[in-house]
Amino acid sequence: MPASRSRTNEWRRSLQQVFERGGAIEFAVARPGSGGESDDLHEHAAGADLVWRVKVLQLTEEEMTVEAPMALGRNIEIEPGIELVGAISIGQNRWMFRTRNLGDASGESSRSRSQRALRLSLPENVRRCQRRARRFDTRELKLPEVEVWPLLDPKSVLPAERSVKIAWEASQKGEPVDLDSICSDAVMPTVGPPFAATLMNLGGGGIGLRVDQDAAQALGRHRVFWIRMPLPPELDIPVLATGKVVHTHIDSMHRTYAGVAFDFTFNNEHQDLVAEQISTYIERLQESQLKSKSDAEG
Repeated sequence: MPASRSRTNEWRRSLQQVFERGGAIEFAVARPGSGGESDDLHEHAAGADLVWRVKVLQLTEEEMTVEAPMALGRNIEIEPGIELVGAISIGQNRWMFRTRNLGDASGESSRSRSQRALRLSLPENVRRCQRRARRFDTRELKLPEVEVWPLLDPKSVLPAERSVKIAWEASQKGEPVDLDSICSDAVMPTVGPPFAATLMNLGGGGIGLRVDQDAAQALGRHRVFWIRMPLPPELDIPVLATGKVVHTHIDSMHRTYAGVAFDFTFNNEHQDLVAEQISTYIERLQESQLKSKSDAEG
């Protein structure tokens, strides 16, 4: 049997290794439109996926228990029955699969500081993909592209954060919003030249970014950045926040992976807004999935 086929068939062993090592899997809420009989794990309309990295807490023959996602101290609710796209990564090997939230798990685990956990069904099959690929296959996950600026004066973010808050409140009321005003020169913080990055995953207090080689030099010269994360169509208003790089590593393709912690030193209230935006994104995506299922059944 070819080595790649063997590794794919032994994905359960790989998941067991992740569990035994105290490792994590990644998952995103599946977008509507991907049928259970389709070969595609994740057929896309417009939009990008927020990927959560969560530790595997328990593993049985039929399900796994993982940490429940959080964002800046706020619980991110995943409704029972919601379909998810998951990923297992070991070294350069990566497997994608479909799973479903079976509901909250009871009890605490010594493996996690979180007191909340989700039970996920084990997939019936998985698909191996190339982790080394420049981009994820759009049949699996579509990761958000974000804009990043070196932040030269952290205090200068205040006008931009106030502008975002006003725009968000107007959007929630159904009022028209001038998106150009959010990043206009009048409110833009004091920043250096921008560069593009890919939002790889979210954690409780930060994000993981991937930066191509030609743009990664800024990560060596700066540690604090202004980050703009558009998440249409679920969010009309992009997520804007300050982030501090806490660690980096370079892969075999010379791309830099950066762990970035959100920083709200000069405006603690902005933390609540960012958490609310992320929570709203997840809520709307789940609503879209449930509506699609209801329309298909009707």
